[in-house]
Amino acid sequence: MINRIRDIRKQKGMTLAEVAAACEPQTTAQTIGRLETGMRNLSLVWMNRIGAALGVDPELLVKSSGEAVPQIVARLTDQGAEPLGKPRDAILPTQLKDGETLLCLTVEAPQGEYRSGDQLWMRQVAPDNAASIINRDVLVPRSGGRFAFGRLIDRQGAMVGLLPPGIGQRQIVIDNPAWLAVAEMLVRKL
Repeated sequence: MINRIRDIRKQKGMTLAEVAAACEPQTTAQTIGRLETGMRNLSLVWMNRIGAALGVDPELLVKSSGEAVPQIVARLTDQGAEPLGKPRDAILPTQLKDGETLLCLTVEAPQGEYRSGDQLWMRQVAPDNAASIINRDVLVPRSGGRFAFGRLIDRQGAMVGLLPPGIGQRQIVIDNPAWLAVAEMLVRKL
């Protein structure tokens, strides 16, 4: 089993000391660090304490080494969809019926109907099936590890046209994308 404490802690924006202080009873940042790195065994008691401190179900703290986990692969900023330095595990592991893993895009700046803090969960689709997802929001990989995000408005041969969600933005045309990821679920904090 692989420990996900560090990934979840960082996504929550908490330091080791903050997690340690939120534990009942309180512990030290050094102890949390040792549990994160595997230098100390993560018992069921520790899983419950740390899960409560992070505000997640304790079972989210561990994953099987062979298990596919949803990844946050991009973020939506003022400049559009940008790649992360390194993909990271998404906190809410959600899978499709056939076992296919979803991708996740986080929204950092309001864009159209999306608000800061939103997570957009997406299902990968082969470019051949682009006609079936016209008028849906999609994430498309571009050259150089970049991404484009917007409403799929056109498909001609191997080219797809996207309309970004921001006001007054111009259509983006991508030739022969490797895949498309269509929006399946919006997760918005209340």
